[in-house]
Amino acid sequence: MRKTVLGVALLLVVGVADGCGTESPPQPPDTAVTMPMDPPLPDPVPPDAPDPVAAMLARDAALELPTQYTPPPGEALHHYTAAFATILCNAVFITGLEPHDAAATVGGFTSPFEQRHFVVDTVVDYADQRVTLTLPDGVKRTAKRYKDQGCVPSPIGEDSVHFTPSAIARTLPPAETTAWPMGDVVADEPWPAEIDRQRFEEAMDVGFGPPEAMTLGLVVTYRGRILGERYGEGIGIHTPLESWSMTKSLTGTLIAVLIQRGVYTLWQPAPIPEWQGPGDTRAQIRIGDIMRMSSGIRIRAPQDPDFDPSRGYADHLYLYTGAIDSYKYAATRPQQWPPNTVGRYRNTDPVLASYLVRLAVERLGDEYHSFPQRALFDRIGVRDAIIETDPYGNLLGQGTGFLPARDWARLGNLYLQDGVWNGDRVLPEGYVAYAATPAPAWVADGRPVYGGGFLWVNGDGGWPLPNSAYGFRGAGGQSTTVVPSHGLVIVRLGKYVGARAGGRALNRAFELLMEAVPPLS
Repeated sequence: MRKTVLGVALLLVVGVADGCGTESPPQPPDTAVTMPMDPPLPDPVPPDAPDPVAAMLARDAALELPTQYTPPPGEALHHYTAAFATILCNAVFITGLEPHDAAATVGGFTSPFEQRHFVVDTVVDYADQRVTLTLPDGVKRTAKRYKDQGCVPSPIGEDSVHFTPSAIARTLPPAETTAWPMGDVVADEPWPAEIDRQRFEEAMDVGFGPPEAMTLGLVVTYRGRILGERYGEGIGIHTPLESWSMTKSLTGTLIAVLIQRGVYTLWQPAPIPEWQGPGDTRAQIRIGDIMRMSSGIRIRAPQDPDFDPSRGYADHLYLYTGAIDSYKYAATRPQQWPPNTVGRYRNTDPVLASYLVRLAVERLGDEYHSFPQRALFDRIGVRDAIIETDPYGNLLGQGTGFLPARDWARLGNLYLQDGVWNGDRVLPEGYVAYAATPAPAWVADGRPVYGGGFLWVNGDGGWPLPNSAYGFRGAGGQSTTVVPSHGLVIVRLGKYVGARAGGRALNRAFELLMEAVPPLS
């Protein structure tokens, strides 16, 4: 049996990264996603406010509801170490990195590097595909790979999961003999005459970045065609890479697939069973509000503009690391603001959206874990995606997806093509416009950077791209960017500690691509 024991000294690496009851009956089919007028929002932050953050917090305080906050149970170090075990498990058994490299370079969001040196014993068991970490107080945190559900952390004192793991079938033709985008074969076509090839290749060189960017995959497509592609050492076109919160956008896509099938409508109240009691104001929260990160559910996240780490461990992280029934936890949090009034980047919303996926799939009598593959991935050529679960089998659609760069490019092109793939409407008509439009509550807060469907948008012009650009974003510099005006999809994935250098390189590549590629006529 092969086991690897890591020396503690190898874990002393600090990295920096930019962050990342009663159910409604099935709805009749409706392929049009309407954009109704949102109700007026009270007192938006003035664009010329001398201190916009203070003005935003004052506005949000005036809207706050009188509910209580209850912090997550358990010790922060135990949670950080559960995350570390899961990160090592993913890196070794899914991506194929060496344990020492993974311990020093990946996953710093849920497992800060400065917390890792507390581990006194690390065992990577290749035969069982399990990682076990021991802390000075004797507590062991473990994570094990369970088939196509990926690496799952166990609660303290447990060594298994509360669901039956399964292998997920792919019903796609052989990739090596199938043309892109449904397969791997990229046609040898003449270079597009309208694109400056020298400047484009410069953008690829710059975008991949210097060694400190630690880029693992960079793919650029133009009008659906792969024009540029680079990979790090040991990484290939089928290597699943940590994507973090890009998975939120994938979860939004699954909700859109269900809307297209007529199971949900975007503006119906979200049929979360825990919200259906008499007088529960959470029953007013619409599915579209949840996917705008505007549900108003009360938790604490490091991205909150008034986040105070002295108040304890953040629920936003606990939904990754708690080894709990994450859907139940999210669904039982109280409401902090009325829906669609305040925008906050919090994991409760994508977890609740993932819960809605499970509720719908099981109500239809379908197999839950294979639903993303059957309903979405098989339709657009994705073969290597893994969405991990909590110990109760709930897909953690807020950020535990592992996809190769090419698969993210496929998903980006689905959006570029307005949700249509080879003539098949996968997403509802109008959904991409909803997703790419700045969310009203975020606009009212003076931050027009978040849209619908868990997409980031360029509403403030912060990216060196047209304002119409939007994308999927994940901690550690993971991104898929769609530039509709130029027919581009740009995917960049890399190791967490390279995020800052990688971000600078990608922004410069954006600038060069805008010079190399003319706007579509």
